[in-house]
Amino acid sequence: MTGRHRDGQPYASVYQRVWDGPARAEAERLDQVWADWTVLYSLGKRSFYAVASWDGPQVMVVEDATSEGLEERMQDAEMVRMLQTTSPPHGGEERPPAEPRDRGTARRRRPGGRAA
Repeated sequence: MTGRHRDGQPYASVYQRVWDGPARAEAERLDQVWADWTVLYSLGKRSFYAVASWDGPQVMVVEDATSEGLEERMQDAEMVRMLQTTSPPHGGEERPPAEPRDRGTARRRRPGGRAA
């Protein structure tokens, strides 16, 4: 049997290539800067991802091809979250119930718009 993996052969170091090193470094930097997010870089899709670490009904994941775009999407998601937590639960201000108005005697209107 021949080859470098044969028993008794000395250990040979192999060059380990770091794919997309600057992008991965940028993802690590963003991960440290944004405390409420976990930032990743996908080698397969060549895209940045951020997963929010706050509690919520759904997992919040944003994606962008650039780190700058990812930061914008993260800011937008945080703004939406802040607006949702500060707004009333039914989406509008609560109004006091309207008092019934006295309309007097009701009149029926004819199709032409004249009162009967």
